[in-house]
Amino acid sequence: MTKPRALVLLSGGLDSATCLAIARAEGYDAYALSVEYGQRHAAELAAAQRVAKALGAVAHRTAHVDLGQFGGSALTDASLAVPVDGLDGGIPITYVPARNTIMLSIAMAWAEVLGAEHIYVGVNAVDYSGYPDCRPAFIEAFEKMANLATKAGVEGHRLSIHAPLIDLSKADIIRRGTALGVDYGLTVSCYQANDDGQACGLCDACRLRKAGFEAAGLPDPTRYA
Repeated sequence: MTKPRALVLLSGGLDSATCLAIARAEGYDAYALSVEYGQRHAAELAAAQRVAKALGAVAHRTAHVDLGQFGGSALTDASLAVPVDGLDGGIPITYVPARNTIMLSIAMAWAEVLGAEHIYVGVNAVDYSGYPDCRPAFIEAFEKMANLATKAGVEGHRLSIHAPLIDLSKADIIRRGTALGVDYGLTVSCYQANDDGQACGLCDACRLRKAGFEAAGLPDPTRYA
């Protein structure tokens, strides 16, 4: 029998790799979608290619949209420094305006072409940086919009947005992915990784990742510069 299809947003980081493993474990033929949105380094996109192959994605594509032309985020504007002293309250400058909305919209388009009724996204509202587009309310609202905006949705082929990590700690995410065979050494989470994919060890993403492995009681395979 043909397996149902699911589309997985795959950044190349720890969370999205875990999502891909979960989608496969839940019985879907998984199609991986990465987005080159003008991020300051390409290391995570190279990581996404490795992860997609290792975890058995049926296909992996990279879409292109230049959010860097607008700036406004330390992840897309080289003139803005990535914070390395931890968070001091509020939404940090690493927030990329509308990033998850745009990524999910592109995912929605490919999912409809594929006939996939499921999209997996690795947003998390526990160990995260306070981004507004990582909250349950956003995911719920996007799913409702998607079913109003697509031919498939209005014809009764309801699209479901899955955020299986949204209420898990980083340690729990790592434990779950490890149980599913994810090689986290293939992933890149750092906001300012070098061209070889080595992490800075200082940014918020590195801090959360390192603390997650420590709390999970598992060795951290991250390559630090």
